[in-house]
Amino acid sequence: MTIETAHPPAAFADALKVWTRIGLTSFGGPAGQIALMHKILVEEKKWLDERTYLLALNFCTLLPGPEAMQLATYSGWRLHGVKGGLAAGLMFVLPGAALILLLAMLYAAFGSVPFVSAIFLGVKAAVLAIVIEALVKISKRALQDSTAYVIAALSFAAIFLLQVPFPLIVLAAGVFGYLRGMSRNPVDVPTVAPVPVPVKQTLTTIAVWLAIWIVPLAGIVVMFGWDHVLSKLALFFSTLAIVTFGGAYAVLAYMAQEAVMTHGWLSAGDMLDGLGLAETTPGPLILVTEFVGYLAAYRAEGAHSIAMGVLGALVTLWATFAPCFLYIFAGAPYIERLKAAPRLGAALAAITAAVVGVILNLSVWFALHVLFRTVATVEAGPFRLIVAVASLDVEAVAIAAVAAVLLFRLHAGIMTTLAVCGALGLAAAQIV
Repeated sequence: MTIETAHPPAAFADALKVWTRIGLTSFGGPAGQIALMHKILVEEKKWLDERTYLLALNFCTLLPGPEAMQLATYSGWRLHGVKGGLAAGLMFVLPGAALILLLAMLYAAFGSVPFVSAIFLGVKAAVLAIVIEALVKISKRALQDSTAYVIAALSFAAIFLLQVPFPLIVLAAGVFGYLRGMSRNPVDVPTVAPVPVPVKQTLTTIAVWLAIWIVPLAGIVVMFGWDHVLSKLALFFSTLAIVTFGGAYAVLAYMAQEAVMTHGWLSAGDMLDGLGLAETTPGPLILVTEFVGYLAAYRAEGAHSIAMGVLGALVTLWATFAPCFLYIFAGAPYIERLKAAPRLGAALAAITAAVVGVILNLSVWFALHVLFRTVATVEAGPFRLIVAVASLDVEAVAIAAVAAVLLFRLHAGIMTTLAVCGALGLAAAQIV
């Protein structure tokens, strides 16, 4: 089904070129990607008007998963139906995914080379500053009243002190926000009801895309068994795809906790390196999951199998992004109903506040692993803390300080910051 717009419809071939252009140049994380699409789709091509674009953006922030990729998918769907949505969504992801796969293969094979390790010393320090910058930006938008601050604080305490799983934090915050929204009198609710969408059409779309998402992953489980690393990746990242509200930074803490501490698929240093790679490549930041999937499968049982690593990356990509198409194709026809759903908005606001606490946890976790050579876990009753041992890495502290100046004072871009810090890492290791 193709949706009519106020502007002359674009030819599919022309739109495909634009989606490819966006996929190849979408650096800078969600904020930069959303701005890039606005410039091209609204200002240059005029394929979408301002109101439609902003309403679609609000819709995508309600969904789990990478909002920029889903916004691209919605934009393609609005222009050319399912075919357009697939083209836009796939081209937003595939260039970056191909590059991440190549970098993951090189990292798995040569990651311990001194030259590479020196560069990543600087990259890790830069990533710490980038995460803190994301925390500051999201906090300014999310924490608008005292209740939001309380939710953020409780969220941080739950995940940092008690290791409460991220999905439970999201669920609790959403339920609280929804119930709180019920107690308020709705304002500015449209008097004109949105155009109804046939229920049968929605159910059919959900059934088809659930099958596309689940059946291949179920085949992996049947082929390899529940205890195989590929099956565990399929289950873990499918679960993650359902609860990733708040963008990639929000879910990284939970993913790192599980991938590093629970499953032992990779080290904390590997996790930081993977995020650094994802920051320097086009596409959604959540592509860091592909890096995790490759290393987990590549190193499984000490096999160091490239074929298994590629399968791990593909399983992770499928589990991460197939649900995004389900959410958009099933939910996009209801986008006009957002204005009439104040309780849903209240739930989203509470989830966003909780996300601030989760990202604060991520910042602390990164800081401990970047700035100290040794960290330890201390347990006291129900509490479990990650603490730094007296092993401050002076070089990492200095490079992180430079990254902070570049980002916060000089407003340098992410690519510039990573390049400068990588060079400083080489200099610190005296490798030229």
